[in-house]
Amino acid sequence: MVIDANMQVLSNALEKRRDSSLYRQRKVAETAQQPEMRIDGRNLLTFCSNDYLGLANHPDVIRAFQQGAADYGTGSGAAHLITGHTRAHHALEEALADFTGRPRVLLFSTGYMANLGIASALLDRNDRLYEDRLNHASLIDAGQLSRAKMLRYQHADTESLQRLLEAGDGGKTLIATDGVFSMDGDLAPLPQLAELAQSHNAWLMVDDAHGIGVLGDQGRGALSHFGLGAQEVPILMGTLGKALGTFGAFVAGSEALIETLIQQARSYIYTTAPPPAIAEATRESLRIATQESWRRERLKTLIEQFRVSAKSMGLPLMDSHTPIQPIVAGSASQALAWSQQLEEAGILVSAIRPPTVPEGSARLRITFSANHTERHLQRLLDALSYLNRDQV
Repeated sequence: MVIDANMQVLSNALEKRRDSSLYRQRKVAETAQQPEMRIDGRNLLTFCSNDYLGLANHPDVIRAFQQGAADYGTGSGAAHLITGHTRAHHALEEALADFTGRPRVLLFSTGYMANLGIASALLDRNDRLYEDRLNHASLIDAGQLSRAKMLRYQHADTESLQRLLEAGDGGKTLIATDGVFSMDGDLAPLPQLAELAQSHNAWLMVDDAHGIGVLGDQGRGALSHFGLGAQEVPILMGTLGKALGTFGAFVAGSEALIETLIQQARSYIYTTAPPPAIAEATRESLRIATQESWRRERLKTLIEQFRVSAKSMGLPLMDSHTPIQPIVAGSASQALAWSQQLEEAGILVSAIRPPTVPEGSARLRITFSANHTERHLQRLLDALSYLNRDQV
C-alpha cells in the first residue's frame, strides 16, 4: 500500500538519524524545575535548564499563579482581540514596559510566535532582512516566512554585515540578532550593530531571550548591559520562560510598533491568549528578578569558578561569560557519549548536535542557575574531570 510505503520512508529516515547519533529523545521529569530533579525514575543533578534565576519553582511565584487561577480560571478562552485579553495581561504588559523603558509592550504566547509576528507584520517581498548566521531557529524561520529577501552575515561579524548592507537597495531594512546566542553563550556586538543600523536607515531587532533577567541593571538584559536604549534598538523581544521562570514572550517598542503588531501580526491575532494566571505569576517573578540582585551575583560567581576550574582541566570551553557554558566535543557521537557518561554519574547535561549547531561543533551545553550550590558545582567538575576525551 502507498501509506505503508510512505511510513517506510519515515522509518528509514529515523533509522538514519539514529545511526548518525542525531536521534532526539524526550525525558520525563517527575518533579518541579530545580537543580536536583527526578527524571525517568532517577534522581539527577541537572545543568541543562534555562531557569537561570531559579524562579520556576519559587513559592511566591507559585502563590501568584494559584491566585491568578482562582481569579481568572485556568484558560483565557479566546484570542487577545476577542475576550482573552484580561486585566492580568494588561498589568503585565505595563510592568514590562516600565521594566524595559519602552512606551508599550505586547504579549505573545511564545518567543517563536513573537519573532514570526514581527517579521510578518513589518516586512514584505520588497524588503530585506539581515540575520546573524547563528540566530535562533525562530528568527531564521521568521525570515523565511516573511517573504522578504533574507541575507545572513557571518557570526557577530559587523564587517560581513556592512558589505551586505552596502550591496542592498530599496525597501525597508531590518537587522535581526540574538542578544545572547543560545548555543554559544556569547553576546552580539550590539553597539556596532546599532551604528550600522542607523547609518543604513535600518531597524535593529534584538531577541534577548537569554539576556533578560540575567544581564544589565536589575536584569534588564543585553541592551542595558551595553547601555543601549530604544533609539538604538527600536525592536526588543524577550521571553518569560527562561530567567523569569514562567511562560510566554513579549515585544517592547514604540506605540506605532505595538499597534502595527496588534493589527498585522498573524501569530498574535489568530491564537488563544496565554492563561491569565501565567501573567500574574510573571508579574511576581519580574518583581523578584529586579529586587533580588543576589541571584545575578550568584550566577556570576558560579560562572567564574566553573571557567577557572574547567580551563585548568583543559576542557574545550567557548568564549562565554553568561550562564550558557558550552564544552565543544566536535562530533555528535562524542557529545552524546559525554552526555551519557555524565548521566551515569548522576548529572544531566544535554548533548547539542546538528542541525541545532553547525557540523563539527556538537557540544555539551552546561547552564547554571542561581539555585546551584558550591556542592553542585563541585560534583559537576568532578564528573567532567573523568570525561573520555580520546577523540577530541
